[in-house]
Amino acid sequence: MFESLRATLADLLGGRVAPAERRVVIAEMKRALVQAKLGVEDLRDGLEVTRRRLAEERESLATATRRRTLAEGINDAETVGVAAKYEAQHAERVAVLERKLEAQEAECGLAERDYDEMVKQLKQASVGAGSGLSEGSRGPTDAELGLPDDAPLRGELDGLARRQQRAEREAGADAKLEELKRRMGRE
Repeated sequence: MFESLRATLADLLGGRVAPAERRVVIAEMKRALVQAKLGVEDLRDGLEVTRRRLAEERESLATATRRRTLAEGINDAETVGVAAKYEAQHAERVAVLERKLEAQEAECGLAERDYDEMVKQLKQASVGAGSGLSEGSRGPTDAELGLPDDAPLRGELDGLARRQQRAEREAGADAKLEELKRRMGRE
């Protein structure tokens, strides 16, 4: 997912970027990491959508199974056949969604680890790793690299954090609402 970012970071850390270009490359990398973070957020959002769809399908499967069982109890062969058909359809959808969720979780975990590693490497590059500075010397600060005020980047990251928190709150509220609806429907 992040191959070009990784390659650029490897060039930075390996000292293959000219000192005069490091500042520009690091600034571009910071912007690219913001985009990468958005990609990770999209993966997380996709996970939530799949989780909700899976929960809905499981509920539909339980309903179809319950209806089939009730129809069997009153010896209604026609209803048993229809309910069994829907039960099989929902069971198949549940199986597919479970596999999809597993794949999405793995992909999201991989992307999150990659992103975290790239942030760590960018921080190393920002403090001078790969620049030819000696180990004991202090790496350049953002100001020394010509990045005195990264307010727009901080603003974007803060905005991402706020959107993530809002999405988490909304997902929690939606889950509570669904649980309440489910309880009210059964009682």
